[in-house]
Amino acid sequence: MRDHPHGDEAPHPDIWTGRATNRAQWLAALVGAACMALGIELAVDSAWTSGIAPLVMSVVGCIAAGLLVLFGTLAFVHVAVKVDKECLEVRCGHIGVPRRRIPLAHVAGAEFVPRVTPCQWGGWGYRWRPEKGTAVVVRRGEGLVLRLWDGHTFTITVDNAETAVRVIRARLHPTLPGATH
Repeated sequence: MRDHPHGDEAPHPDIWTGRATNRAQWLAALVGAACMALGIELAVDSAWTSGIAPLVMSVVGCIAAGLLVLFGTLAFVHVAVKVDKECLEVRCGHIGVPRRRIPLAHVAGAEFVPRVTPCQWGGWGYRWRPEKGTAVVVRRGEGLVLRLWDGHTFTITVDNAETAVRVIRARLHPTLPGATH
């Protein structure tokens, strides 16, 4: 586990940031690009003899499948998490969508989870399971779980999740002046 630049030097920085990346998602993105290329190749240079309808369906199907796979995987190649004094923000992919912003006033607690797997959530991506809550899972490994005051949970796979949990907990229970530990 690598330490975040703010990790041990400053236990409660003003802004904590973390990321998690899944390079294997690039392989799925290549499959999506290949499907799109096949659709374009069929449209441009086809010796299709079964009529125009099957050709159009094949071209549209390949391009649509390619776009879904390509953009669906690129959206979850990485996740960026930012915790400031008021909220936690999660941004996925290169354009930051989907995005979720959770005010810390809505958070009842935070827990470190040493092992989160895509199998626990039904795959990679932005997931919801009625019995487990909501999650952003971009890779297998450490993560954090937020327990919200409304009874829901939100799980995020992110590097250096232990530090994130410490920062969040400190923001939830600020120490009072003159308090002893």
